[in-house]
Amino acid sequence: MNEPFNALDLSYEEWIDICTTRLALPRYRADQLCQWIYQKKVFNVHEMTNIPKELRERLAYELMILPPVHVTEETSRDGTKKFLWQFYDGVRIETVLLTHGNHTTACLSTQAGCPLNCSFCATGKSGFARNLTAGEITGQLLAMEKRMGTNIANVVFMGMGEPLLNCEALFKVISTLNSPKMRNMGARHITVSTSGIVPGILALADFPLPVRLSVSLHAPNDGLRNKLMPVNKKYPLGPLVDALKIYQKKTGERITVEYIMIRNVNDEPEHAYETAALLSGLGVYINLIPYNPVVDDYQRSNPERVKNFSAALTRMGIENEIRREKGTDINAACGQLRRKEQGN
Repeated sequence: MNEPFNALDLSYEEWIDICTTRLALPRYRADQLCQWIYQKKVFNVHEMTNIPKELRERLAYELMILPPVHVTEETSRDGTKKFLWQFYDGVRIETVLLTHGNHTTACLSTQAGCPLNCSFCATGKSGFARNLTAGEITGQLLAMEKRMGTNIANVVFMGMGEPLLNCEALFKVISTLNSPKMRNMGARHITVSTSGIVPGILALADFPLPVRLSVSLHAPNDGLRNKLMPVNKKYPLGPLVDALKIYQKKTGERITVEYIMIRNVNDEPEHAYETAALLSGLGVYINLIPYNPVVDDYQRSNPERVKNFSAALTRMGIENEIRREKGTDINAACGQLRRKEQGN
């Protein structure tokens, strides 16, 4: 007997191939199975009622549908929800559900932990375990939707880990989410967030689906960014900005820039002017984010400094917004819930 296959790891094309070759089924069975899993969030084949009972019994031995196991969750006063999930090997990751009026956004993880070790980030403090598979990434969204009883409108790959260090799985997930036969989510409802992995940005520029790009900048010069984000030593700001220009030329998409405001570290007026000069010639929108304290070394900028920073960017012609923080009361920064559960 063949080993059972992991259903959530399959692309639509792989579903067709397995159904028509390995299982000797008509092609339409692939559509039925995908509809049950991705649209109805049914993960038990015995509940797939438009499939004959004998076939369901056979499929129970042929395929595994393994969304992550729910461990715990917390809900913020502002409606933000944070989930802790566990995979088959005991690895735990987090996802966050953000609510903006009538819109919902799932913040998904692509790695268990993170290898980049940014000095301000909780995820990096817990170390790096491994990349997640495509099915493990997609499963986060499906498990959240099943638990919430509704579809989630938007996805950002901005959870634990660096998405562009797991490109093969990431791109497969995006295709799965976008497929009309599977999750049927519009490409413009999907955002990839990166710390500045240049080869990944260039690969995303050539990717056939027009997903959005968000870049975590957090510092406008190499000296400061090296201290905050060690990845900058491998991919410094010059090559990063060049890659962003290539991405924008190929896609025509405006780029979102994330900038965490850390008191007396990166929030001086000259940092604002440096940021504007660095990004000159790019179509960008900067989110100024109040720092969610994780380590004792850093504190959030006071509101007046953030307003002054924002005003300086505006004077330099850079669109920006002071992001309304969400989930601070439940430690919604990635990595904080997992560390709490681990007692770290």
